[in-house]
Amino acid sequence: MPTGDIEVKAETAEILNSCKKLPFEIKDFIKKSEALRMQYRYLDLRSFQLQYNLRLRSHIVMRMREYLCNLHGFVDVETPTLFKRTPGGAKEFLVPSREAGKFYSLPQSPQQFKQLLMVGGLDRYFQVARCYRDEGSRPDRQPEFTQIDIEMSFVDQAGIQRLIEGLLQYSWPEERGPITTPFPSMTYKEALADYGTDKPDIRFGMKIVDVSDFLRRLDIEFVQNALSYPHGTVKVICIPQGVRYLKNKDLESLKESAKSQFNQEIMEIICRPDGSLKSLLTKFLGEKQQSELIQALNIQVDDVVLLAAGEHKQVCSALGSLRLESADLLEAAGLVLRDPTAFHFLWVVDFPLFLPKEENPTELESAHHPFTAPHPSDTSLLYSDPTKARSQHYDLVLNGNEVGGGSIRIHSAEQQRFVLEKVLKEDSEVLFHLLEALEFGAPPHGGIALGLDRLISLIVDAPSIRDVIAFPKSFRGRDLMGNAPDYVTPEELEPYHIQVSWPLAERGKEKL
Repeated sequence: MPTGDIEVKAETAEILNSCKKLPFEIKDFIKKSEALRMQYRYLDLRSFQLQYNLRLRSHIVMRMREYLCNLHGFVDVETPTLFKRTPGGAKEFLVPSREAGKFYSLPQSPQQFKQLLMVGGLDRYFQVARCYRDEGSRPDRQPEFTQIDIEMSFVDQAGIQRLIEGLLQYSWPEERGPITTPFPSMTYKEALADYGTDKPDIRFGMKIVDVSDFLRRLDIEFVQNALSYPHGTVKVICIPQGVRYLKNKDLESLKESAKSQFNQEIMEIICRPDGSLKSLLTKFLGEKQQSELIQALNIQVDDVVLLAAGEHKQVCSALGSLRLESADLLEAAGLVLRDPTAFHFLWVVDFPLFLPKEENPTELESAHHPFTAPHPSDTSLLYSDPTKARSQHYDLVLNGNEVGGGSIRIHSAEQQRFVLEKVLKEDSEVLFHLLEALEFGAPPHGGIALGLDRLISLIVDAPSIRDVIAFPKSFRGRDLMGNAPDYVTPEELEPYHIQVSWPLAERGKEKL
């Protein structure tokens, strides 16, 4: 028979349960609204794609456990969910306690606990860790998410990187093809200069090119103004076949995007069929200089060049964003730039240790977190000029998405106290337990956390990380199935010494 090898002749049939009319058909090609899928998630889970995603996720996690515990002697340790506030980093969820005015925090990562485990002699720790961040309404982010969390004693950056490359190679699904190790590496400065971001998508070209030296000798007012600043620069990206694939409205949209997001003006240069250039810039360029520019940028007929002048980081960030937007537009028009079946891993290293605060640039904040050790060559800069110090932080990037990040940690109590008190101006008493632990012979240590949800979503090419999580929250952080978060009565709040001050709009709703 076509459905199997065994034919069953039924004598009796018992109905175990009935099913009422479904709110949507359980077929992958049927379009369902995101809200409806979230509301009836238990039905959505019956779809082939979600079944495949969750089963593959389970298989990959099992393989990771095998690799870490069975092959490399790691110990799986569960760390507490109820803890206290950590200085810096993302905003944390608060949990009330029965002690008046005292709250727990849900940890944004097991960072402090895994460092304490190193002090405790568990020199190879790992955990499939639940983490929490109160980041509000952010698309494709979840308030609770999962990390593959790892920490090791007596390890350096190269040791962590080789471990993760082996872990991913061992757990990688066969149907996605092999991945090649070691992964390439790039410094933060190189990533920003060439791609305009610290998580570059290296599947396609269109790199940012510096034309400052070429244009410096020309008497062009806006160029000279830009280059007169301390970090002034002029850079370009070249959009291949831009004339053929992009409409005028697309170019205007790109320029408006740079203006609205980065306050950056953009000038376009178009290569005509006869090889000449069409641009406001050409009136400042002779034939020889136009030819030199075409040769320097390897401009082909129908290419479009986008030029930006100004402060280095702003220019790079704007062109990096336009690079990705241009790629989206070209692919929407039919030009394939990024192979959807290709997986390009990249290590980004040598990040700055500190960055100026956005709200007050005279003050510093940790580029990642306050426990990151300075680069061995820059230890003296930590005390003399911390703004110039590089860190021992490293990010793992896959196809332009950050899928992991870690660092070698500060293991000296004295140095950790200096960073907290003198550089970050934080109250070190909040971390008294960690500082004290470091004084008891803490070994040098470091680690990394892989974002499991993001990694799986890239492997299965899911449009959102919600498609690889069994019961995700909506992009506003709500559980539409169980209607959480929900109101509680004043009587339930009383043991926690909390009263709710209702906004006027909410009061009106309550009366209705």
